[in-house]
Amino acid sequence: MLKSIFLGAGLALAALPAAAAEGERVQVTGEMIDTWCYFSGVMGGPEATVGTAHHTCALWCAAGGIPVGLKADDGTVYMVIKWQGAGDVATGDTLLEVASHRLTADGLHYERDGIDYLLVEEVVADEGIVNVTHDDFGVVPPFAFPEPKE
Repeated sequence: MLKSIFLGAGLALAALPAAAAEGERVQVTGEMIDTWCYFSGVMGGPEATVGTAHHTCALWCAAGGIPVGLKADDGTVYMVIKWQGAGDVATGDTLLEVASHRLTADGLHYERDGIDYLLVEEVVADEGIVNVTHDDFGVVPPFAFPEPKE
């Protein structure tokens, strides 16, 4: 029994390099986003959940364990699961320094069940935060700027 467990584990580990070979080398340019707010629309929809106006929430979500994504210029959202220089996986804390930044990342793209994953091996360019406010998108979340009391 123990022998079959080790044999099964060995076969699974041996399959990892083969699975890794299936990744496609890509270079993606876009904005690092908070996936929870982006997909849920809790902050007013996808257009309102990017840029400096959403930066603080993006930091809180990343630090709290919400997966970070890279929204490419073509609209594709990649779940970032590995980051340059990090250990095995990208954690929210790993990505705090690039929240809301527009950057170009070089790495491996994997797709499974309709979800795009990105293992970032190198940040080729980092423009910082270029989307200044919600006004850039013509959207203001209703609770972000309450009406003054009379």
